[in-house]
Amino acid sequence: MGKMNVSNDMMLGLFAEMVLDEAIRKYKEQYLYREIDLALAKGDEVSFLALTTELKSLNTQGK
Repeated sequence: MGKMNVSNDMMLGLFAEMVLDEAIRKYKEQYLYREIDLALAKGDEVSFLALTTELKSLNTQGK
């Protein structure tokens, strides 16, 4: 019976970590989209390129 509880706890811990990782990724993605919009509004090409590169990297890691 004890082994079953440990196994369930491990699975719940893994699931919680996955949920947290996804929440952080989505937050970063939303942040980058906002910053990209601001860079476009300001005409800041350097920031725009850096931010879009970071967004592409984030999206590649998520797949």
